[in-house]
Order: sequence, then C-alpha cells, then structure tokens
Amino acid sequence: MSERDASCVPAPCEDDALSDAFFEARRQDLKARLKRSRYEHTLGVADTAVRLARLYGVDERKARLAGLLHDWDKSFDDEGILRRAEELGLDVDSSAIGDLPALLHGPTAALALSRAYPCIPCDIVRAIELHTTGAIGMSDLDMVVYVADAVEPGRKYDGLGKLRALIGRVSLEELFLATFQHVLLNLIDRRKRVYPRTLEIWNHYLVRAREAAGETPKKGIA
Repeated sequence: MSERDASCVPAPCEDDALSDAFFEARRQDLKARLKRSRYEHTLGVADTAVRLARLYGVDERKARLAGLLHDWDKSFDDEGILRRAEELGLDVDSSAIGDLPALLHGPTAALALSRAYPCIPCDIVRAIELHTTGAIGMSDLDMVVYVADAVEPGRKYDGLGKLRALIGRVSLEELFLATFQHVLLNLIDRRKRVYPRTLEIWNHYLVRAREAAGETPKKGIA
C-alpha cells in the first residue's frame, strides 16, 4: 500500500470534485453500484464525516466526499477484489495482507477513483485508501473518515454509545485512538484475523497519547 502525499493537489480537469454536482453524480453511481444497506452506510459515513470535520476544523467538503466514496469497491467478494487489485496493477504487500483481501477495497477504490476522476484531491484519495487499516502518520482527514466509518448511526456494534459520546469532548487523535481500539477489540472478540501492522499503528498512537498526557515513556510491555 502506498503512502500518498496529503499535501498534493488534484490534476486539472473539467469537474470540480468538491462541488455539489460532483457529489450528487457519485452518489447516484454508488446507489447503482452497492447493495442498499451498504449504500445507506456510505451516506451515513458522509454525514458523520461532515459533523466530525466541523467539530475538528477539517475541510467539510473533502470529508463529505471521502466519506461518500470510501466503500466504492466494497461490492467485490474476496476473489473479485484480488482480481481488481491485479487489474489495477496495485502493489500488494502479500505478507501484510495475508488472507485478508477485504482490506484491499480501500486501496483499490483509491487507485481506481484517482484514475477515473483525477480532479479528486489527493488527500481525499489517501483517506479512502487508509480507511480499512489506518496507518502511522494519518492526517486529520484520514482520521475523520476512519472514525466516521466506525460510528455512523447505522452501525450497531456494542460499545459504540461510549465511543460516540467522546465526539467533541476529546481531541481528534484521541478519538481516533479510541476508535482504533474499539475496532481492534471487536475483531478479537469475534475471533477475526487482524491486519499484521495493527499493533505497530496502535503502539505509535498510544505512545503519542501518553506523551500528550505528560506520561513518561516506558520501555517494554506497558
């Protein structure tokens, strides 16, 4: 998976990717592309991303579009998403993905959308790419989309009430870390396989949170 430059600018093209017209056109595309429940989820993520962006000082139009498009490739099954990745020429780190091909729908969507609509700002593309796994060095927009995907109103997992209650009460990075923790523990509770780099990401943001709280970093197991 690539590390995209969040400061890059979109390629010149006729469409304004942040316009209402572009958003509406892609919304119609998704309505035809996804199952009804998944389509409704994307609308929920887009709305939640706007709310989070407003609270945390992130560009609302970028958050709205990234939230809408994050599951662009979610309709593919495991075999289909692997074929999709191959057709797109995606550089897949097989040792990291392992037998978790569903994680590819973020990177494949990011690559496909950036080619089909080069006017989409690169930081939106990156947020779409990273929403399945998270990463070290996430931007505020990346975090907004990741959190919105987990807490949008249609999600029914146990414990989301406490997570949603943190919105606006803690920093965006603290909210992301709490969300990342919730997702990780949910996977473990359901005995699901975990992305191999998850602990690296967790440790990185945990250390940052402790440093922000004025705690002295400790070596070894905390």
